Amino acid sequence: MELFLQFLFSGITVGAIYALIALGFNIVYNATSILNLAQGEFLVFGGLLMWYFLEKLNLPYGFSFLLALGATGFVGLLMERFTIRPLQKTADPLLLILITIAFSILLRGILMFLFGKDPYGYRPIDEGPPLIIFGAILQRQVLWILLFVVLTLIFLYLFFNCTMIGRAMKACSVDKTSASLMGINTSQMVMLSFFLSGIFAGLAGILITPITFIEYDKGPLLTIKGFTSAILGGLGSNWGVMAGGFLLGILESLIAGYVHSGLKDALALLLMLIMLLFRPAGLFQSAEQARLRKL
Repeated sequence: MELFLQFLFSGITVGAIYALIALGFNIVYNATSILNLAQGEFLVFGGLLMWYFLEKLNLPYGFSFLLALGATGFVGLLMERFTIRPLQKTADPLLLILITIAFSILLRGILMFLFGKDPYGYRPIDEGPPLIIFGAILQRQVLWILLFVVLTLIFLYLFFNCTMIGRAMKACSVDKTSASLMGINTSQMVMLSFFLSGIFAGLAGILITPITFIEYDKGPLLTIKGFTSAILGGLGSNWGVMAGGFLLGILESLIAGYVHSGLKDALALLLMLIMLLFRPAGLFQSAEQARLRKL
């Protein structure tokens, strides 16, 4: 039982990170119908920036946190303005996806040049002793990760249901043409979607770095994990993709603990292949629901 709880806590921790990456995928997909395959690099960028502000510049923790979030969101905004927007109306969606891959390679090269190949880490938000629950060890940073995931869910609900900008973004995700005819600036909504996706990925990087060191080249694997989470939950549903992230994280941890650690990364690829072949709408929505979301 202790071993199972330990694997479960580990799975919930990484699952929360996958959920935040998947959320960034989903927000951009809803607004543009393309997949931003630079999400993993945004996560790495957020973690490395937090380390720089905190350890190199010795800025306060909270101020460093906000600066890293804002900078990561700003990079997402720049990406949309200079690579996606000029070609969005004329280019094939596949070309736009390839552009996001090119941007991720460029950002990864910049991070390697600026930070080198060394792993980086910094102190957690709460440096107290870990919690012991039925013999399993739970780091206090995990509680903060879960708290921020809950706050993210609350923010999304309030933003998309109680604000004019959020409702405008929902309208664009349902039908961009009709939203434009109703006076909504769809270009600004797309820009905001990339800004938010950068913030959520940066948040994941900031939260996970104190637990597992961050390196410049972790982005591609994290992108795959986030995309698999989105496919599991069902692209189009914010709640679904976050549930898919937790599901993938728990499955990975159990497979690594009870079968073999080498199968952990292969599991994401296998699940993605199975879902795309047999249930592309995801586990938490039907094919009809997925179709209606994109009408």
